[in-house]
Amino acid sequence: MHGACSMVLPVRTPAGIPAALKLVTLDDVESEHEHLALQRWRGRGAVRMIRADPARRALLLERLEATNLSDHWDQEACEIVAGLYARLHVPPMPQLRDQAAFVGRWTAALQDDAHAVPLPRRLVEQAVSLATDLCAEPATAVIHGDLHYENVLLGLRGGEPTWLAIDPKPTNGDPHYELAPMLRNRFEEYGAAGGVGSVRDGIRRRFHTLVDTAGFDEARARDWVIVRSVLNAHWAFADAVRAGRDLSPDERDVITTSITIAKAVQD
Repeated sequence: MHGACSMVLPVRTPAGIPAALKLVTLDDVESEHEHLALQRWRGRGAVRMIRADPARRALLLERLEATNLSDHWDQEACEIVAGLYARLHVPPMPQLRDQAAFVGRWTAALQDDAHAVPLPRRLVEQAVSLATDLCAEPATAVIHGDLHYENVLLGLRGGEPTWLAIDPKPTNGDPHYELAPMLRNRFEEYGAAGGVGSVRDGIRRRFHTLVDTAGFDEARARDWVIVRSVLNAHWAFADAVRAGRDLSPDERDVITTSITIAKAVQD
């Protein structure tokens, strides 16, 4: 199994126990401290780490099932993920970076491109203002950073099937930061019922399921969804600019998706 930045191989420990060896194949700053978060969580809501070699960016992990939440009814999947938040959001760790520092840099880049990025100017200004206010507050928890359907796998705890988080991009931050990936992924399913309204309603249904199950503050969660959606759209634009080309169809889809989500949660 592999993603954009890492590869996972099935292995066995010297004692013959099935395990998984994760190797980071690209220099990914956001996952640099993955081992620290996994060590802190100790398998509580997340894959259990057996051993780590940070210098080689290698992790030996318990082997989980390949089953993720992609085939689950989206509201049920949202309830499962929201149930993991409380288990993962432990007090901040001094070794981790603050998510606010990342968001601050991303927001500054967005401001630099505000005149050119293909987004409504009002939405850009709103995201910049919200990000500035949110990042001024201290971090309250360790956050996963990229928790979505494919980053939750089935494992065992006490002999019982249990959903567990994998592949964190851990930082110290605001727990309300977590929601956006659950709204962005499986986006094509929103329109299954037909009509523009069904897309908006589907986004809002997932959003409220996550907020209600986790016991989050709705306004704060909404603000972070807006910020993360606009930043995601800007990254798609910036990728095309760096490559010196027009936006690709996939990048245009990312921008359209991001605008749709940002608007839906505040309609």
